[in-house]
Amino acid sequence: MTSRNWVNLFLTTLVVGAVTTAVVGFIVRWNEFAHLLSDFNFIEFLSILVWLMGVGLIFSILSQMGFFAYLTVHRFGLGIFKSAALWNAVQLILIAFVLFDLVYLRYNAFADSGEGILPYLGLAAIVLIVGLITAYIKVKQTNKEAFIPALFFMVVVTVLEWVPVLRVNEHSWLYLMLFPLLVSNAYQLLVLHKLNQKSLEERKALQEKNKDNKKAQKKPSNA
Repeated sequence: MTSRNWVNLFLTTLVVGAVTTAVVGFIVRWNEFAHLLSDFNFIEFLSILVWLMGVGLIFSILSQMGFFAYLTVHRFGLGIFKSAALWNAVQLILIAFVLFDLVYLRYNAFADSGEGILPYLGLAAIVLIVGLITAYIKVKQTNKEAFIPALFFMVVVTVLEWVPVLRVNEHSWLYLMLFPLLVSNAYQLLVLHKLNQKSLEERKALQEKNKDNKKAQKKPSNA
């Protein structure tokens, strides 16, 4: 990827994360913020909006760190296991392990006496369903070999990025962080191959331009 396209990915992902966090923040905590609009307190409303977008920028940067870390891990995995099929099997095991831990460990740590396990299953289901949808779209855009790596990234890496809030288990923050991470991760995953293709075309165009310049310099002068 060229530096220009990398900067483009970085900036657009920041915007995606900031906007998503602002929207989710007002939805999740609407009971706290609704009076600001009814009282026409636009200054405080804007200050909260700016704060939410600032938090979203942090989530976006965390998402991008996880994305580029996974690209490195994916290459290492292919190199270590020497087989895409074996590496995919390992990724499937890790996906199942992470989803199980997401439910089981949180339920043991935070469930009150008599509380059901459904809320904990629900969050894991959201992560899995969004991961499956994103992986399916990735396959449609590229090839079927992209399904398991895409699902691994959307599930395992998202949960790892989500860990700071999972440890606290404050409900509004769980959703406030989860959806921006999912949206930012999905955006990066689905736009990556387009930017790589664009970078390849730009490099080819630059090479052709350099060849033309060299040919022009070799031509004898008419003077």
